[in-house]
Amino acid sequence: MDGSDHLAHERSKAQFDVEKMKIVWAGSLYAFQVSNRIARLVAGDPAFTKENRAVLSRRELFKNTLRKAAHAWKRITELGLSEEEASWLRFYVDELSYAYVHWGMFVPAIKGSGTEDQQNKWLPLATNMQIIGTYAQTELGHGSNVRGLETTANFDPKTDEFIIHSPTLTSSKWWPGGLGKIATHAVVYARLITDGQDHGVHGFIVQLRSLDDHLPLPGITVGDIGMKFGSGAFNSIDNGFVRFDHVHIPRNQMLMRVSQVTREGKYVHSIVPRQLVYGAMVYVRQIIVVDASIALSRAVCIAARYSAVRRQFGSENHEISGTGVETQVIDYKTQQSRLFPLLASAYAFRFVGEWLKWLYTDLTQKLEANDFSTLPEAHACTAGLKSLTTSAAADGIEECRKLCGGHGYLTSSGLPELYAVFVPACTYEGDNIVLLLQVARFLMKTISKLPSGGNYKLSGATAYIGHMEHYLIKYSCNVQKAEDWLKPNTILEAFEARAIRMCFACAQNLTKFADQSEGFSELSTDLVEAAIAHCQLIVVSKFIKKLQQNIEGNGVKQQLETLCYLYALHLIHKNSGDFLSTGSLNPKQASLANDQLRSLYAKVRPNVIGLVDAFNYSDHFLGSVLGCYDGNVYPKLYEEACKDPLNDSVVADAYGEYIQPLLNQQLLNARL
Repeated sequence: MDGSDHLAHERSKAQFDVEKMKIVWAGSLYAFQVSNRIARLVAGDPAFTKENRAVLSRRELFKNTLRKAAHAWKRITELGLSEEEASWLRFYVDELSYAYVHWGMFVPAIKGSGTEDQQNKWLPLATNMQIIGTYAQTELGHGSNVRGLETTANFDPKTDEFIIHSPTLTSSKWWPGGLGKIATHAVVYARLITDGQDHGVHGFIVQLRSLDDHLPLPGITVGDIGMKFGSGAFNSIDNGFVRFDHVHIPRNQMLMRVSQVTREGKYVHSIVPRQLVYGAMVYVRQIIVVDASIALSRAVCIAARYSAVRRQFGSENHEISGTGVETQVIDYKTQQSRLFPLLASAYAFRFVGEWLKWLYTDLTQKLEANDFSTLPEAHACTAGLKSLTTSAAADGIEECRKLCGGHGYLTSSGLPELYAVFVPACTYEGDNIVLLLQVARFLMKTISKLPSGGNYKLSGATAYIGHMEHYLIKYSCNVQKAEDWLKPNTILEAFEARAIRMCFACAQNLTKFADQSEGFSELSTDLVEAAIAHCQLIVVSKFIKKLQQNIEGNGVKQQLETLCYLYALHLIHKNSGDFLSTGSLNPKQASLANDQLRSLYAKVRPNVIGLVDAFNYSDHFLGSVLGCYDGNVYPKLYEEACKDPLNDSVVADAYGEYIQPLLNQQLLNARL
């Protein structure tokens, strides 16, 4: 049985409607139809080929990326694609370029922080690609600590201009994508200073390069920061640095939706709430959570298909005689116990990403109505879930590489580049540990506001904290047999008990410190663990909530239930120390969770290929010979090996210089 026969046989086992699951994964029938159409458009266009990316030099790779970005824009305009369709096209091209930051950060920054007049001026230029923008916040010396940024914007009332300046080496802007060679403009974040008074960090639109010859404007030193981790990956984009030497810009290029500087140099707040600025942060982080589900699902798809094709070892009789059929790798329990929880995680992250999209929409409506009540929680949710999902996805991609054995280390497997592309998400838009500490601070503040004793009504993701008395005093897990772990309320209560007991323990320990900041620093490790427990509870609860919706398709809901329970019970297994030490479970109940977990692996096994097919990834987008849809792994591996430039010649180019003298024992006399 060859690879294609293996996967065809696996697909015949599916106990659910795979086409309906594709719609569930996409979020709606409309989203599925649009994304599917654009995916086919990209996959069928030879200009978007991924051939030879891994062997291109940095210059060749960069030029090739610029070609693809230009072709993408050409197709967008030729076909008259909507903004949503254009976004899908850039997504399926699957190559990082300046467009990634231009559309993902520069344009949203102007929309979120610019006045109506500023939007009317700059957005047409940006959306028609008459200017190309980047987002210059991070500096050489400061990343997560935005308040510590050193770049200055000093207002000069004589000329009605701001003077943008980099006073130190560490104030150099560092990392913005598209900055190194391409961007013509940037939203630059700098300390606003009027009449010697520092008003904190604000955004300014600064032109970097001439629109005539693309040369840097006077006072601007700009370039690329150099090679980054991995082959291809982020090396296709010009992450850059820029230093400003007293660069003058008009006063009206300060983004003034929330605050302004008058012609006389007076700093004033507008009637627009300052809190609206945080909406953009929430938006970006919810996008990253969705990206985490996509990156992890790609890796899982590759590992699952290859595990079904790959056969290794067999029965003892087979080993002795050398005959018979070897065992599919996916049938080994050790492979299932590593792979299937990652499959469940991909679905879990997808659904919590959907919830965050709703949360962002709800937050935006409330902020525009001057209702800021949900902002702290929305910030904490997106910060914590960005941290949780990106860390899990990065670790999961690497685990999938190992699940593919030695072949997973080949660039043609698609996994090394997938890891290199995604792993920066653990540090950009907020370092993951720093974000978890922000979540912990929010949780401690929430607990501190509760009066002592009793239960209190809280809303949103922290509603369970209002039941503190129940979980601290009265709660006792009622699991008596393995099947009890298939009850959603039982799972939820166990996760709520663990989270609230960990949070309450931290809150109690903080009271022992006279200096709260010292206590927070000393207990930071415990606080991070409590924040993780809170975020894992959110993911589990949103997966369970998804199951309560009307889900169409034969067997689809049953498969999602299995994945939901698998995700939750695997978390209990991995974090059993927390559940046991807090008294949320006893050892017998933890053992029963493991028993049920093993039985769930058996339920997933016949459906695993159908579940990864539901991601609906084309071979072009997946970019993996191990994860190809038809399963013909070995011919494709051999074909890719033969394409390597080292195989252009039968004899190594340097044979005469270095190998022949060695073999002829003439190395001492050779001129090296």
